Amino acid sequence: MTEKRLPESLRHLSDFDFQLPQNLIAQHPMPTRSASRLLDGTGNDPTDRIFNHLPDLLKSGDLLVFNDTQVIKARLFGSKKTGGRLEILIERVLPRQIGQTDFPVAVHLKVSKKPHIGDMLQMDGGFEAKVLGRWPKEEGPLYLISFQEDPFQLMQSHGHVPLPPYVEHTDEAEDIERYQSIFAKSPGAVAAPTASLHFDEALMKALEAKGILSTQLTLHIGAGTFQPVKVEDINEHTMHSEWYNIPDSTLLALENCRKNGGRVIAVGTTSVRSLESWASTGLSNSETTIFIRPGFKFKVVDQMITNFHLPKSTLLMLVSAFAGYEHISKLYKHAIKNEYRFFSYGDAMLLKKSDYSA
Repeated sequence: MTEKRLPESLRHLSDFDFQLPQNLIAQHPMPTRSASRLLDGTGNDPTDRIFNHLPDLLKSGDLLVFNDTQVIKARLFGSKKTGGRLEILIERVLPRQIGQTDFPVAVHLKVSKKPHIGDMLQMDGGFEAKVLGRWPKEEGPLYLISFQEDPFQLMQSHGHVPLPPYVEHTDEAEDIERYQSIFAKSPGAVAAPTASLHFDEALMKALEAKGILSTQLTLHIGAGTFQPVKVEDINEHTMHSEWYNIPDSTLLALENCRKNGGRVIAVGTTSVRSLESWASTGLSNSETTIFIRPGFKFKVVDQMITNFHLPKSTLLMLVSAFAGYEHISKLYKHAIKNEYRFFSYGDAMLLKKSDYSA
């Protein structure tokens, strides 16, 4: 990520690659949420700050938009009747049809040998899951299974926090609290909206005291957020689908923010994707497969707060579209040189919309 490029030329996966020292991948959160570092990228040159300095970087009337999704304990373990161990990651709890007595869920299934339709899986905790087929269609990427009990209750009793693949420890008591934002209230995500993890009650009071407003939406983050892009021409990549909802109160807050001259500041890429999906479709409650990459014209978001993202990821493409490819390259080089902490438990950036994305 070095040379000066126009957005329309940034279509190769290799354009979004960089080398990251392994020791910069954060394995645990900071002791205090707002004590993480914040790289201010709103100017031409990067500026090093602490996250609790955020009120100094915003102004009265600005509107922070948070994702209130709640991470569910979506990782379950069990075995097949033949004895082979398996792991289930619940991607989505599906609605039951009229008269249906069991509870269908769509899952990622990690097992040595593919199961057959009708197979019963013996889950740790003493309950069973029945294999119904693939999802969302035959030969789909996920499995459709069913439980005899409420999946949310089963996850609460027997599930594990679905930590990202680059976090190398199994979930601990710390993760139950800290891989969850203070805004979490809508269960359904299998990954945290990580930019929100830096906010605590003290910081929110400081923001409110300065006249900085906040509102919330919901996007249930799926495991697809960690899936690597596998095609060299990124225009051929197919995005995973995620459900979002922007309530009327948030739409009103956005309207008032614009009317009063404030800036819309999305907290995290999930808030960006939700807001820009609504702007593109007019739908405030829908599925989104929006793929934001260089050349995208942002209609709602003025600034964003985000963590540092994986090489060759759609999220790195999103921030490059928003703040400019060369600028993001400069910020990431600065972050690596100055040993910022990367990914979900890592540090954050504050970005503003570039001329290319206006």
